Amino acid sequence: MQQRFLGRTGLQISELGLGTMSFGARTDEPTAQRMLDRFAAAGGTFIDTADTYQFGESERILGGWLAGQDRDRFVIATKAYGESEPGGPVHGAGRKHLLRAVEDSLRRLGTDYIDLYQIHVFDDATPFEETLSTLNGLVTSGKVRFVGASNYTGWQLQKSVDLAHTNGWEPFAGLQPLYNLLQRDAENELLPICVNEGLGVLCWSPLAGGWLSGRYAPTMTAPPSDSRFADQPEAWRAQATEATWQVVATVDKIAAEVGRTPSQVALRWLLQQPAVTAPIIGARSVEQLTDSLDTVDWSLTDEQLTALEAASRRPLPYPYELQRLPQFVRRS
Repeated sequence: MQQRFLGRTGLQISELGLGTMSFGARTDEPTAQRMLDRFAAAGGTFIDTADTYQFGESERILGGWLAGQDRDRFVIATKAYGESEPGGPVHGAGRKHLLRAVEDSLRRLGTDYIDLYQIHVFDDATPFEETLSTLNGLVTSGKVRFVGASNYTGWQLQKSVDLAHTNGWEPFAGLQPLYNLLQRDAENELLPICVNEGLGVLCWSPLAGGWLSGRYAPTMTAPPSDSRFADQPEAWRAQATEATWQVVATVDKIAAEVGRTPSQVALRWLLQQPAVTAPIIGARSVEQLTDSLDTVDWSLTDEQLTALEAASRRPLPYPYELQRLPQFVRRS
């Protein structure tokens, strides 16, 4: 597995990341340990978690595995924001919570430092300056190496970048957005900002909750009983639109052409997007992970990329659509 630089930093991460949201829930600890072993054996170095994943259990499982490894070989990312206990308050990104949350994450992970510390969701109750200056202090203290964000809008991300630059604070090294063939809204604002400002892009839900894995077919009237949508049939039906099936059919067709699985095609499309640093694999089993790891060391052709882009293209909202009309475009 190749290593890529995270944005304009000198930090290198593997071209595929391992997400651990299922650890302690759908994935028990022994299975999680085997998945981590398999990922590391394939050359994977970037592992992503969060303090709210099973209220810290995901971090604890990862920390138990990390204790037997060469810590410096791995890039460990976690996030802070939400409730840290069942039914507890949503704490946000204020100084008081972040200073406590980082200590809790360090303890559960069993490490002296976190490579990438991310704000999980934008906090509209806390001033930008409070969040950013606190993150800067965590880097200065050595407890955190780099900082980033997830689930920000374009203006929130750009303002954060500008304030960090103006005040000489540690800038965001990366953004973790929702981005896949079925959900491409990040292309409107977020990805251009990341390219322009030198942020790495770490995509979550690269398989759109399983829709791009070949799991679902238009003949189905409900999700399979063992799928993640089993207890959300209405949400599944809402996604089962003609537009979705068009993308799924194109992914399946190309998978058959290249002798790969649909999951591998969907992940490969992301890996070949210029703004993307690494998709984060959300596998629940060793078998799912092994399938996703076969995404590396091959490429989609220009024709296949064009077909996927066309199938997944959606009408743009104002003013993006207007700005791309031929009479207004000055550069291709």
